[in-house]
Amino acid sequence: MSGGFLKKENIIDILFTIVGGILCSVAVNMFLVKAKLLGGGVTGLALIFQYLLKVPAGYMIFLLNVPLFIISMKSMNRKFTIYSLVGIVTFSLSLILTRPISNILQINDELLYCLYGGVINGIGGGIVFAHNSSLGGFDIICILIKKKYSNLDLGKISFGINLVIVCFGAMVFGLPSALYTLIAMYTTTSVIDYVIKGLNRTKTIFIITEKEEEISGVILKKLGRGVTYLYGEGAYTKDHKKILYCIVPSPQLPELKRIVIDIDNKAFISILDASEIHGRGFTKTL
Repeated sequence: MSGGFLKKENIIDILFTIVGGILCSVAVNMFLVKAKLLGGGVTGLALIFQYLLKVPAGYMIFLLNVPLFIISMKSMNRKFTIYSLVGIVTFSLSLILTRPISNILQINDELLYCLYGGVINGIGGGIVFAHNSSLGGFDIICILIKKKYSNLDLGKISFGINLVIVCFGAMVFGLPSALYTLIAMYTTTSVIDYVIKGLNRTKTIFIITEKEEEISGVILKKLGRGVTYLYGEGAYTKDHKKILYCIVPSPQLPELKRIVIDIDNKAFISILDASEIHGRGFTKTL
């Protein structure tokens, strides 16, 4: 890694990738393996090898990721590829090191295992995705599809690909195991989408006011957020107005409202959810 890569934001992304990888390994070993369920993508294939041939899933995940990592090197940017390498190594090693925890829980309830495994796996995967990284495997394929079709959710893409693994698992381990695996996968994908949107939640703000210059100046200075003027005309009054357009992270929303109300308590404020924002100061495109 060059010195330019070792920036604070990159180090934070790598640390969260490691945390996410560890969480996913805990979900697999403590819950999914205990109930003899499968995971998604390469994890599912590795677990099939572990159940049938007693080959630890961590080793198989590392081997199966080699060709997918080569694809990432050719198709994705350098930063994402480095992050994914960290994710692959972390997830593989964590699966090997956390194997003993599969004996901690002694609960005879497959539904609980698949639900809790799905939630923890989703939290780990969501943290990794939200920091522009992956744990390798079909995550890389999902990211490539997401690049081409940006309107698709990562979790839904992953779920579609994993249906193939579930069908294979049904033939080998029986229909009940496959159905419980489907529940775990759906839970994982739903939590992934929730975590990604939660960590990157933003609001779109429209402000109509007579003091647009003063309000925009304070927003720029205090919040460090850009403001754009949109020019409108009142349908009844025919007055020409400058409409302030601004996007802020959810934590900054209360302060923005206070700024507007303190300057002009008659201002009209419209607040909308922004599902995904790319650009300076917000999410970086993969």
